[in-house]
Amino acid sequence: MRWTRFTLGEVPSTNDFLRAKTGETNLVATAEFQTHGRGQGTNSWESEAGKNLLFSIKISPENIPARDQFILSMAAALALRNALLPYAACTLKWPNDIYLRDRKLSGTLIETTVSGRKVQDCIFGIGLNVNQQQFHAAPNPLSLRQLTGRDIDREALLNAILEQFERRVINLSEADFPAVRSEYNAALYRRGERHFFIDAGGRFEAEIQHVEPSGRIILRDAAGTLRSYTFGELQFVI
Repeated sequence: MRWTRFTLGEVPSTNDFLRAKTGETNLVATAEFQTHGRGQGTNSWESEAGKNLLFSIKISPENIPARDQFILSMAAALALRNALLPYAACTLKWPNDIYLRDRKLSGTLIETTVSGRKVQDCIFGIGLNVNQQQFHAAPNPLSLRQLTGRDIDREALLNAILEQFERRVINLSEADFPAVRSEYNAALYRRGERHFFIDAGGRFEAEIQHVEPSGRIILRDAAGTLRSYTFGELQFVI
């Protein structure tokens, strides 16, 4: 397929840039630096100018019911992971971060517009640590440069990611939903292992069971009780 590309220098946010492109779709905006790069919730994204991939993708998916919109998050996480597998056997930290062991390679901020009962537009804002060698604020970052010991061609990597997005996200249909959910759950970071978490009640030990189609994560605690959380209600202890 053909993407419309915008190559930017310094911008507040590539998500904000594409959100202003009303009525347009299949867009990609890359930036060398974002002055207001965001992560999930109130988190910011640390990135040295010109070293990493900071980009947003805007699509208008066909026939994705609003109730199933988390499938787009799952499919996008798998697309990004597939593009990174030649470098590392990475996992998916709920909801859509890319991790290698306990260190973070990538994060995605997804903003969805719904019209009626269907998803109208979806913007995926992605920060991927590529060639940065030192981090100062992020708690547990990892770059591909640190992992491989060499600089990575950012343009070639972006093209690989876009190819995966076309295959896994653009062409997504309801018939694919069960397989996507199964593959996403199989790739979950720390699934099937006992670890500590923090919720509104404090610190507890539990094991990740799965992520539901709605996006809620299900844990089984040490007492055998199932616990369900939406994003923002649960913190991983790393």
